[in-house]
Amino acid sequence: MAERIPMTPRGYAQLEAELKRLKAVERPKNVKEIEEARSHGDISENAEFEAAKERQAQLEARISQVEDRLARAQVIDASGQRPDAVRFGATVLLMDTESGDEITYTIVGEDESDASRGLISVTSPVARAIIGKPVDEIVRVQVPRGTREFEIREIRFE
Repeated sequence: MAERIPMTPRGYAQLEAELKRLKAVERPKNVKEIEEARSHGDISENAEFEAAKERQAQLEARISQVEDRLARAQVIDASGQRPDAVRFGATVLLMDTESGDEITYTIVGEDESDASRGLISVTSPVARAIIGKPVDEIVRVQVPRGTREFEIREIRFE
């Protein structure tokens, strides 16, 4: 069986919305672009037609990818869990032991991650280092800028 993909209920809903938009809005729009480009005559030297066909291929590839991810989704609703250890869906307050800076991350699926919004993928180095750890634990994380040490200050499930 294909590997399951963990995601939050929100992430699943976002993928469903994207699939709906791709099929109901983007695909019909692309069909019109192809028809319009085809109406301009000889398609063998028609750059608009080639661009529209390339866009069609990209759309179909993304639709297939989203359908596959939805089919393999393992939706995990973390709300209401005990905050005794970091798990998927947890919001975690970390303190950088060197600088004293605090940062909050929520551990989500790959499709949902956006580090600028504090959403990190369950497969990221930081998430892998803190999964299963309790409050007050100090973890070392190998990141692109070297090794960093974080203290887990708070765990909550929203």
